[in-house]
Amino acid sequence: MTGLSTSLPWLLDQAAAATPDRPCLSFLGRTYSYAEVAGLAARVAKGLQKLGVCKGERVGLCLPNSPYFVACYFGALKAGATVVAFNPLYTEDEIRALIVDSGTVVMITLDLQVLYPKVAAALHSTKLRIAVVCPLSDAMPLSKGLLFRVLKRGSIAPVRYSPAVLPFNSLVSNGDEPEPVTIDADSDPAVLQYTGGTTGVPKGAILTHANLMANVEQVRLLLEDSGLEGGRLLALLPLCHAFAMTSAMNLALASRSEIVLLPRLDMKQMLRTIETERPTLFPVVPALCVAMLSYPGVERFDLSSLRCCISGGAPLPTELKQRFEKRFGIPVVEGYGLTEASPVVTCNRLGEIGPPGSVGRPLARTEVDIRALDDPTRALPAGERGEVVVRGPQVMAGYWNHPEESREVLQGGWLRTGDVGHRDENGFLFLTGRIKEVILRSGYNVYPRTIEEALFCHSAVAEAAVIGIPDERCGEVPKAFVRLRDGEHVSEAELLAFVATRLNPLERPVTVEFRSELPKTVVGKVSGQELARQEAAKREERSGHG
Repeated sequence: MTGLSTSLPWLLDQAAAATPDRPCLSFLGRTYSYAEVAGLAARVAKGLQKLGVCKGERVGLCLPNSPYFVACYFGALKAGATVVAFNPLYTEDEIRALIVDSGTVVMITLDLQVLYPKVAAALHSTKLRIAVVCPLSDAMPLSKGLLFRVLKRGSIAPVRYSPAVLPFNSLVSNGDEPEPVTIDADSDPAVLQYTGGTTGVPKGAILTHANLMANVEQVRLLLEDSGLEGGRLLALLPLCHAFAMTSAMNLALASRSEIVLLPRLDMKQMLRTIETERPTLFPVVPALCVAMLSYPGVERFDLSSLRCCISGGAPLPTELKQRFEKRFGIPVVEGYGLTEASPVVTCNRLGEIGPPGSVGRPLARTEVDIRALDDPTRALPAGERGEVVVRGPQVMAGYWNHPEESREVLQGGWLRTGDVGHRDENGFLFLTGRIKEVILRSGYNVYPRTIEEALFCHSAVAEAAVIGIPDERCGEVPKAFVRLRDGEHVSEAELLAFVATRLNPLERPVTVEFRSELPKTVVGKVSGQELARQEAAKREERSGHG
């Protein structure tokens, strides 16, 4: 790749020009070439321009992983628009709030009962001008599409088309090339990626074309020895999330690889797809590694095509990484990032044996520093814990409509991540937790991840999370939440005794609550925030009855 100031549509256009007949997408048995996807994206761009979408206006994608997402993402960018990625799992209220905040004028979604009604409701309560509805069955092979329309008829939403509700085929019915749009890659927003950020309130991180182009090139360089070029990449994680957007979709196009798209998590379908489609690279989150390890009969599937899994989205416990690699013989490369950095910041190198528990060293052209928790301007030496700060070409321009929060997290060219960690003498980064999750016990900082790592060392533990709960004597104390592996049993006393040998007295949890499931975020990360909310509700209920 040359010229990191190039805009994102260049990724698809260059790949289509160089390898027009190479497979670009595979979806439920249907294959799309690079030329087909580029042509469809161009028609989407032209259609949006005909609808009056101007440069910089926001186009929303409320789509699961599908050919529509890829074509509409690059089509909207080619038209000069800014993409707003909506998670299909969002509620109607969440979709409405993000439409209002972002000023989305066109929303593209599927003709499914679980999606279209949520978007349609926003047409009457926001300034959203147009909804474009894509028929899911048309993206499938002909026979599967016919069966879907018959057997899944109840899942298809009745759509009443109008000037404000258009079928996708109407959007792309012209064969004209879109009007060329001049894009300033360094300053023009490509994507508004919503995140809780460092304050917990959803905000749109402004990711420019240059931010995203820099990050995909950084990741590509890191993985160029993995056989990525011209390979196959399995995209199960939602493309609407920054991790999959960069490390699956954009990375595949930058390396002219094929993207094997899966629209939802179905373990049997996923394992069968790996066996039949033979992908070489698989971005994962820790919860997915846990699910694969515990899936009954997983050993019957041939997963040997996978050369590497990239883990992100949440901390990967050392014990889980070792168990996964031993069971499947697939190396797992763990990285660290955040939406505000497009999102990848550090990563372990394939074939490099780094220190256990590390999330790697900074990517090319990226600086990572550790600052004092009580003074973000004071740098700390190797080995000392503090706030992780990041500087590099992938760092966002700021938060959409939130200038004060932007100034708070972007200081002197550095992004304050809100994460706590330390570096060793060789530059490897270790994460301890979030600043807001640090437990203040008797005046000492206690880090949830340290306790979670100790819990994961027990062979019966499948998932674990630790939060702080109020305590009259100590201020706060750690409480652990644990999901056991299927068929395993351990008592609270046994587990507390087990971790007591691995933790200092301040770090030892006071209680363990066993759960059949732990609450997750939309990308499969165990939600400590939700556990804290549930605990607060319990305390309030108890005080109400007191």
